[in-house]
Amino acid sequence: MNKDNKIEIDPITRLEGHGKITIFLDEEKNVDNAYLQVPEFKGFEKFCHGRRAEDMPTITSRICGVCPVAHHLASTKALDDAYNVAPPEPAIKLRELFYNGYIYADHLLHFYFLASPDFLVGVDAPRESRNILGVIEKVGLDIGKDVIKQRANGQKIIRTLGGKAVHPCFGIPGGVTKSLKREEREEILDMSESMVEFSKFTLDIFKDKVLKEYSQPIEEDRLEVYSMGLVEDGKLSHTGGKVNVVDPAGKDFANFSGADYLDVIREHVEPWSYMKFPYLKEVGWSGFSEGTDSGVYRVGPLGRLNVSKSMKTPIAQKEFEEMFDTLGKPVHSTLAYHWARLIEVIQSAELVKELAEDDILESDDIRAEPGEPGRGVGIVEAARGTLIHDYVVDEAGLIDDVNLIVATNHNATPISMSVADAARKYVDGGDVKPGMLNSVERAFRAYDPCLACATHSAMGETPLEVTIYDSERREYKKVTQGLGDNK
Repeated sequence: MNKDNKIEIDPITRLEGHGKITIFLDEEKNVDNAYLQVPEFKGFEKFCHGRRAEDMPTITSRICGVCPVAHHLASTKALDDAYNVAPPEPAIKLRELFYNGYIYADHLLHFYFLASPDFLVGVDAPRESRNILGVIEKVGLDIGKDVIKQRANGQKIIRTLGGKAVHPCFGIPGGVTKSLKREEREEILDMSESMVEFSKFTLDIFKDKVLKEYSQPIEEDRLEVYSMGLVEDGKLSHTGGKVNVVDPAGKDFANFSGADYLDVIREHVEPWSYMKFPYLKEVGWSGFSEGTDSGVYRVGPLGRLNVSKSMKTPIAQKEFEEMFDTLGKPVHSTLAYHWARLIEVIQSAELVKELAEDDILESDDIRAEPGEPGRGVGIVEAARGTLIHDYVVDEAGLIDDVNLIVATNHNATPISMSVADAARKYVDGGDVKPGMLNSVERAFRAYDPCLACATHSAMGETPLEVTIYDSERREYKKVTQGLGDNK
């Protein structure tokens, strides 16, 4: 919609949640600025107060139907910390298997269903073609069937361990609820061979159809900010280790465990969005700007690869080296998120195979006895990036306080910056065409945002402005909450 000097993309599409992009033009019809606005919010933190702590992994998995596994495990790890209990080795490996099934399925969903229409079909294609059906028309029906089959393999791993693929019941303080039977482990091992092959095939599609044909936007759509992600012994990790941060030049900036995250991260609010905008506390908030002097950082697949020295598995390691040999390190290309995401798909498939070969997954030693309750912080790498669950558990085992910082919250500022940059590059305000606006949407899809996860009320104080009008449509009263509080 174009009204005078404003263009709206409402709603934006192919993401989880609801949002719109508003593009403002100057008097010469050039793009002045653009904003990703999120009109939804959720109060998960507030209504978790008073709940039984052990219920949190199943409650928080309802935050989102796309990333329930990430919230489930982050919550479980927060309870491990709150009850000062370390899970036994079989439980740790079962959690790892469970989680890599999720990463594999989720990343494939994003590439084929949400992202690839922008590349394999194209931003200038008719609306009715820019979807998974248009992708299947390009790559062939057999590949379309394989996509469905391989996503189902990842979901089956989650369901086998968690009982359900969407809202699992698996993680508990100090361990997990079940181990694998011999036949279940062997079935997963059989599936893993095809998972590894399909992940390699998918990355080849990216190299043949995206890397070659979209070299210009891959090179030009850059954002030079800090990167953040979990690292375990220098290797990219989704479930363990510490959070590492590197600056725009790739120099180590911070390395912290869960309990220390508030020493590193602060959150900023803006009046035009329900999303919060985290930044690095030591650097400070300098607005929506790039560089070493701005506290903006990125998380997710690209952030994780940028802060890691290597991958955990051999095929993924080879691809890791090729990406950085091609683009340099750290990589600042926004569209390289897709390349990084598919390297993670390979690692997840390889880890599923490696873990399924270990008969320790059949062990009954799957839970340690919890200690006394207190504060606990759990951090995992959701498909979209670093996910933090912070709980305070009282003496009765009830939740006294909660704070969540989800992946798309971390990425809120860079997403907004990438959208504005794409609007300035691709939109001609005097002659607006659908392909231009699709190029703007392509910028946010690289991050795989989950707005349903990202919009939540921390301590019940979501920034809000309500205007009340009388029967004559005259402004009667304006009520605000949480606006201008950047602490």
